[in-house]
Amino acid sequence: MRYRPLEIAALRASKARVFVLTAGNLRGIEIAAVFLTALSRICKVLHSLPGPFVARVSQSGHIVIT
Repeated sequence: MRYRPLEIAALRASKARVFVLTAGNLRGIEIAAVFLTALSRICKVLHSLPGPFVARVSQSGHIVIT
């Protein structure tokens, strides 16, 4: 997505708040575990920041907003 200007423009226009998992090659259960680990941080971000933004979620559950 970071190299697709039309998708980025659509996200900005819609004021979307997007969380993207940066770890690759994970099974579904592992993906779910990462997002469960990050859930409280995700909620804090959603309550404190308006869109648009894209936040990267690492395998450890850390969040970086870009």
